[in-house]
Amino acid sequence: QTYVTNVVKHFKWEPRGKRRIHEKPNREEVLACRMWLNEEIDAVKPQMIVALGATAAGTLLGSAAKVTRDRGKLFESTLAPMVTLTVHPSWILRAPDSAARKLARDQFVADLKSIARKLKRTK
Repeated sequence: QTYVTNVVKHFKWEPRGKRRIHEKPNREEVLACRMWLNEEIDAVKPQMIVALGATAAGTLLGSAAKVTRDRGKLFESTLAPMVTLTVHPSWILRAPDSAARKLARDQFVADLKSIARKLKRTK
């Protein structure tokens, strides 16, 4: 019922202590992978696409879409009957402290529940 993919099929990272921090892909990397993304969407024919984070939102909806302002909003698109966006899960992990992480996680879960309700209404 759910298909998860990435806009960019590889990732760059930088070491930060014991952790590997992913770097944001550049425009050329996004464009180089767009063919695979389009083919996946054509094959899956999703009822809804949920862009997780700014890279996915920008790729699927253009630079006018802003995650913090537009999360949960439905967009018209030729890609699927419904397209929406929310934060990338890694955003939760980057919150500065445990209280901020809890709030970010709660908001993310609320976004996912809202998306599920919208999908149920279409059946």
